[in-house]
Amino acid sequence: MTRIIADISVSLDGFVTGPDPGPENGLGTGGEALHTWAFSDDPDDRRVLREATARSGAVILGRHLFDVVDGPNGWDDKTGYGAGEVGKPAFVVVTSAEPESVRTTDLDWTFVTTGLPDAVTAARERAEAASSDSGKDLDVILMGGGATVGSALDAGLADALTLHLAPIVLGAGTPLFTGGAPRTLVQRSVISTSTATHLTYDVCR
Repeated sequence: MTRIIADISVSLDGFVTGPDPGPENGLGTGGEALHTWAFSDDPDDRRVLREATARSGAVILGRHLFDVVDGPNGWDDKTGYGAGEVGKPAFVVVTSAEPESVRTTDLDWTFVTTGLPDAVTAARERAEAASSDSGKDLDVILMGGGATVGSALDAGLADALTLHLAPIVLGAGTPLFTGGAPRTLVQRSVISTSTATHLTYDVCR
């Protein structure tokens, strides 16, 4: 069964970027420390990353995040989603308008201009097709940014939430939670390493 899993790194004070993020400074000032775990040699960090990318049938991201990862300082063979891991999933971007061009043309991009629910539907279809082809259940991963993940939780579109809690205090930046509808979470797993605490929750409907 394909599930919708929101998966994002966050600081101890609740930010998913540092101050002043943008296409030339994607994670903001100091924000690179949020993703130290993804480049760690710790076997538990490696396992978390490997298992997450292995189950990714499709990945949803917002337009601001797309502009960062597709920008000149964005993804490459060493830093792209699941780089060095198995396969490359389909990517679905929530946007008000399609970009004029795409730099990372070796990836499978779909642009949805009719809102997040339609993007989730499109991503689920891609993940289910990939599941059928591979013979195993694959999920849709909501990788961000923070507004996209927060909107999905507010709208009841996410089945689970995985937080990679980095041991840093950024002081400012892009907050993950900005209010919205209350949600009850059920904790399912906790994995602690020197670079992050990986927390997984089911989202109650």
